[in-house]
Amino acid sequence: MKRSTVKELLGSGIINTEVLLKGWVRTRRGNNQVAFIAVNDGTIIHSIQVVAELAIFPEALMKRVTTGSSISVTGKLVESMGKGQSVEIQASEINILGDADPEIYPLQKKGHSFEFLREIAHLRFRTNTFGAVFRIRHALAYGIHKYFNDRGFFYLHTPIITASDAEGAGAMFKVTTLDLNNAPVGEEGGIDYSQDFFGRPTNLTVSGQLEGELGALALSSIYTFGPTFRAENSNTPRHVAEFWMIEPEMAFYDIRDNMDLAEDFLKYLIRYTLDHCNEDLEFLNNMVDKGLLERLRFVLENPFERKSYTEAVEILSASGQKFEFPVKWGLDLQAEHERYLVEKHFKRPVILTDYPREIKAFYMKQNEDGKTVRAMDVLFPLIGEIIGGSQREEELEKLQHRMREMNIPEDELWWYLETRKFGTVEHSGFGLGFERLIMFITGMNNIRDVIPFPRTPKSAEF
Repeated sequence: MKRSTVKELLGSGIINTEVLLKGWVRTRRGNNQVAFIAVNDGTIIHSIQVVAELAIFPEALMKRVTTGSSISVTGKLVESMGKGQSVEIQASEINILGDADPEIYPLQKKGHSFEFLREIAHLRFRTNTFGAVFRIRHALAYGIHKYFNDRGFFYLHTPIITASDAEGAGAMFKVTTLDLNNAPVGEEGGIDYSQDFFGRPTNLTVSGQLEGELGALALSSIYTFGPTFRAENSNTPRHVAEFWMIEPEMAFYDIRDNMDLAEDFLKYLIRYTLDHCNEDLEFLNNMVDKGLLERLRFVLENPFERKSYTEAVEILSASGQKFEFPVKWGLDLQAEHERYLVEKHFKRPVILTDYPREIKAFYMKQNEDGKTVRAMDVLFPLIGEIIGGSQREEELEKLQHRMREMNIPEDELWWYLETRKFGTVEHSGFGLGFERLIMFITGMNNIRDVIPFPRTPKSAEF
């Protein structure tokens, strides 16, 4: 007999048929005559109830049906007389696939803190909360590919090992095959990387953007979606050392086109999740964040406010609000400033543009005023910045001048500069941190709880 999943059985509407189910026991209750076993296989937030008449099953077998054990059940799918479920399985055969000693199995029927569950990340998928989060993570990943594919974008695999620092900000993980206890030394006393695998210093990527631009300047519209790495010693609920980024790059797009795409993309993903993960979202709304569904619909129903950085600074300065960090033209905005604009002033998502050139990356298109660049940040409630992007500088001379000002070696990015020599065009792009998006859509408030195995300072477990 072919195995049916819990999702299939709960949604089939077919009763009085023989079925085969395999899954993990969530709970067991009952009396001397009958056992009610809740079985879940991860395909849906709900468990299905298995009813076992104790008279037909060996006592030794039933003692092994404990929380966390895995079982195979054959029986009849029937209409349920109990509350909370439409169907249940009347078991005729039960087999133990794997035992779980209740004395040591850490996920018993009680509430567990997220901090504790991070310590057992290999098991936390079995909880309702993390089952919901990672089903939503999957749906979002699929939705991202569908969105871009349906709009003619090409999925480009940019390198994970790279010799360039796209952000010009350092904090990169080095990649080497050299013996760190006996590294070769060059003439000037430093490590001789000519003897390394690639013959030069290499790192894990912080962004696929620069390589993405190369693809866009031939294929028109591309996107990357892959892991990125930041060696920042940061222990906040918003930072991990390994995370995933979505980075579209589009030829013939100016900053307005870029903003339009970002808004449409975010709304599509929220709508896609509401349409395909409704039960998981309802669970998270009830158990994790009571305002989750209302906030998601709020973003869908409101056009994003578009203002310049300068206008934002003026609003913040005149607000009378006390902020921890100073508000001054030329300083980068902090999360508290961004959330004030979104949650209290405009009461809708905000896109800020035209930031001071001194606080932004070298590749951003310079405005005629000589002071600002065509950057854009999309700000969301609770999260603050969720997308950062810009129109890219397509003029070779301006790009070279800015690189010299920021001490970025031109010879290391000769390939990037050549795209401005041969058929340059205006182009734009942005980056969306996948985990930040999942945090917003699930209501989880720590990034460590939306990535399966978080990598943080002094922690690379699992």
